[in-house]
Amino acid sequence: MKTPPRFFSAVAVAAALLLGGVGGSTAIAAPAAQAPAVASHTVSVADVGDICASALPAEAHDTLDLIEQGGPYPYEQDGTVFSNREGILPDQSSGYYHEYTVITPGSDDRGARRIVTGDSDKEDYYTADHYASFDLVDHAC
Repeated sequence: MKTPPRFFSAVAVAAALLLGGVGGSTAIAAPAAQAPAVASHTVSVADVGDICASALPAEAHDTLDLIEQGGPYPYEQDGTVFSNREGILPDQSSGYYHEYTVITPGSDDRGARRIVTGDSDKEDYYTADHYASFDLVDHAC
């Protein structure tokens, strides 16, 4: 799915932070705000699954239709840069990914479901758990 023009993202900043920052210092110090390790499993691009478009919830199809039309979107955050801080999606340059809300019936906020698009045609990822996991949408099935 082709998405609207891209905006600046914090992917490079996040990557620098994950890789220990930039600069010539060889001293290693734990940052005060470093998140504790929750599990021994590290997520990676290999953790991206696949989902047939026909298996997506109806609301995800509505979101994909809105993306194709260029909006209007139900939330002002829709269409903003997704920075891939989790590192689950393939590493790309700033502004490559954008996120869109998939309405969750009964939710009084945006909920956890999203479509994240890449710059490539039909490069759509679905997450039902607010970026903890992603499935690449197979539009052929």
